Amino acid sequence: MALGTDWALDWLSRTAATIAVQRSHLNTLDREIGDGDHGENLDRGFTAVLTELASFDDDAVPSDVLKRTAMKLISTVGGASGPLLGTAYLKGAAAIVDLPELDGAALVAMLTAARDGVVLRGKAMVGDATMIDAWTPAVDAAARALAEGQSEAEILDAAATAAEEGALATEPIVARKGRASYLGERAIGHRDPGAQSSALLLREAANAAIA
Repeated sequence: MALGTDWALDWLSRTAATIAVQRSHLNTLDREIGDGDHGENLDRGFTAVLTELASFDDDAVPSDVLKRTAMKLISTVGGASGPLLGTAYLKGAAAIVDLPELDGAALVAMLTAARDGVVLRGKAMVGDATMIDAWTPAVDAAARALAEGQSEAEILDAAATAAEEGALATEPIVARKGRASYLGERAIGHRDPGAQSSALLLREAANAAIA
């Protein structure tokens, strides 16, 4: 079943709630390799996003939701996360602009554009121990699920599962981007907080699709 604006709004609402719950954990992950404020920053940003969710017109489409989310995150989230995630939502919105409902192909296009936006902005690739280590497996898994004829909910579930595995896989590698890169081998054993938060928001996209 194609996913519309209600799904997009639910996705962002669920993401805000999950980030609020996971704020301390994300801060702890970040404290081990960075400034320790990743959860705090994202919680502030997605709390601001919540104020936007009640103000959409009845004719709003999913890309409208993602674009306004992008703008709010860019303006309210500190550090690198605001520009990176904001770019992800902005590029994802551009890939589905004006579509009232999203089928599997549109979802894959959205996820791919979001990932490519993060790559363009952050200049990172798989293996650098960044959020790209969650986003790229998610895109690849979504594309495989689409090719196999799976439903929209199944595509998003495959993406979320791959992102979770990708986030976990950042623990044994040496970071090559971001503040963690300054630690060298001391970063080994620590999960990248951006990869973890990316996995959380992708899981909520899947949860909203089956709600």
